Amino acid sequence: MSECPHVAEVPRPEPAPLHDTCPECLADGTHPVQLRLCLSCGHVGCCDSSVGRHATAHFRSTGHPVMRTFEPNERWRWCFVDGSIV
Repeated sequence: MSECPHVAEVPRPEPAPLHDTCPECLADGTHPVQLRLCLSCGHVGCCDSSVGRHATAHFRSTGHPVMRTFEPNERWRWCFVDGSIV
């Protein structure tokens, strides 16, 4: 894992999840493959293996750079700007 300048901008403590699943998938009637939590605002979106790719879409619309997995027993984070695990 690497450090990036965007990690320092993540609020502490991290925001609470706004949902327990991807609301865009629910609205679309699709199933999220895995979930991601935006560490800027708490939005929950689906991963890029899902049809909607809603976590990436959230980054593109908001510019919020860092997310973490929202899957049980996983702890990694991803910076969309740097394109790396952080």
